[in-house]
Amino acid sequence: MRFFSLRQTSQAVFLSMGLMTALGMSVSAQAATVNSAKAQATTTQKNNVARLTPANSTDGIIALVNENAILKSDLIAAIAQTQARAKAAGEPIANSAQLQSEVLNALILRELQLSLIKRVGLNPDEASINKRLEQIAKAEGLNSIAALQQRLDSAQLGSYATLRTQLIEDAAIQALQQRQITNRVRISEQDIDAFLASPEAKRLNQSEYQTVHVRVPYMDDYSRLSEAQRNNALKVAQKLRTRLLVPNVNVAEAIAASQGSYPIPLQGGDMGFHKAAALPTELSSEITKLEVGAVSAPLVTPEGIDIIKLANKKANDTMLVPQWNTRHILVKVDELQTDALAEQKINDLYSQLRNGAAFDSLASTYSDDPGSAGRGGDLDWVGEDQMIAPFEAMMKNTAVGDYSAPFKTQFGWHILKVEGKRQQDVSDEYRRTMARQALYQRLAPQAKEDWLQELRAGAYIQVLG
Repeated sequence: MRFFSLRQTSQAVFLSMGLMTALGMSVSAQAATVNSAKAQATTTQKNNVARLTPANSTDGIIALVNENAILKSDLIAAIAQTQARAKAAGEPIANSAQLQSEVLNALILRELQLSLIKRVGLNPDEASINKRLEQIAKAEGLNSIAALQQRLDSAQLGSYATLRTQLIEDAAIQALQQRQITNRVRISEQDIDAFLASPEAKRLNQSEYQTVHVRVPYMDDYSRLSEAQRNNALKVAQKLRTRLLVPNVNVAEAIAASQGSYPIPLQGGDMGFHKAAALPTELSSEITKLEVGAVSAPLVTPEGIDIIKLANKKANDTMLVPQWNTRHILVKVDELQTDALAEQKINDLYSQLRNGAAFDSLASTYSDDPGSAGRGGDLDWVGEDQMIAPFEAMMKNTAVGDYSAPFKTQFGWHILKVEGKRQQDVSDEYRRTMARQALYQRLAPQAKEDWLQELRAGAYIQVLG
């Protein structure tokens, strides 16, 4: 579970309006929020004259970032957007000096990253942007991007263009960050071995855990809580833990009975079954060491006090997946060979196979796949999700010892042959992959922070006022 807090505002500015849908706001409302924010800039400045400086003009420059400027209206719009998201999440944020500082910092970092994206020529895939727009349209109950555009622009002219631009920028920033972080995080096989030998590696087994996860949220930021408020939250958490220890407890009733006069609603409930690797890293070590029916001690976190009960567990330390021993012949379609010519060639090879020609011999002589042609078209053992969808579908529908009819993919025309099929235990490979991901997730936040600090340190930034 993730709950909105003021510390998340820097990240929140980077979220697209499309992602805001998940927090309960319709995209039409989001567009109205963003597009009307600048129009409301003058009124907002009058109400916040002591906070936003210089504040005597309708608009003005609030910060210089290299050769670009951030306007006060940009800041006001971003603050409005952040507050709208927080309100939709059920945790409204006041327009404070701290909020303004964090949002301005996020705008500065965003501007630096967008400038770098322009310099390196990083362009998101158009198909992925359209797919995201289709998802937003579907979430709005619409059946096409055109319908989404019509709805947005009818409410506020230019809203669709704003949404599309923001999605493109968000995708480019995400790709840029991924590239930078990947270049900085180095994980060796020795690192993986050491991780797998640690107690934390228990979470990488294939067992599934049914957990009850409940949180006693704080009334304010933890650093601003009084000792009495902290003790009150802990007292509620301890009462809730006692109730959860009862076998076959009704979780909803236990939460309701523990609420009492505590001013903030308790959050959470039965989270169902999930694999250990899918658990939040900060909680996995607690959950994997619990016996079924046991309840953790109250866990104090920056967002609240967590109580976790292990309701059930399904043990399974092996992971069997189907694999196919496959060969193929590829005839490419490119600027040197038209689709019609490639189809004619693959049909000729298919006729030779039907007349008794050896598959590996034809692949060695005629296949355009340099990686497998020298091995008679041998792709070795292939698992699910390793090949493109048309290839995988044909592979699954071809009997062992038989070859397929010619079929087409984005790479050209193929014929494949299935030499064998097996169920392979990939538990060790899985655990090593998940260990690498766990180490990456542990190191990535600091790598990202270091990179952003270096990016900011190498820029000319002047905050006015």
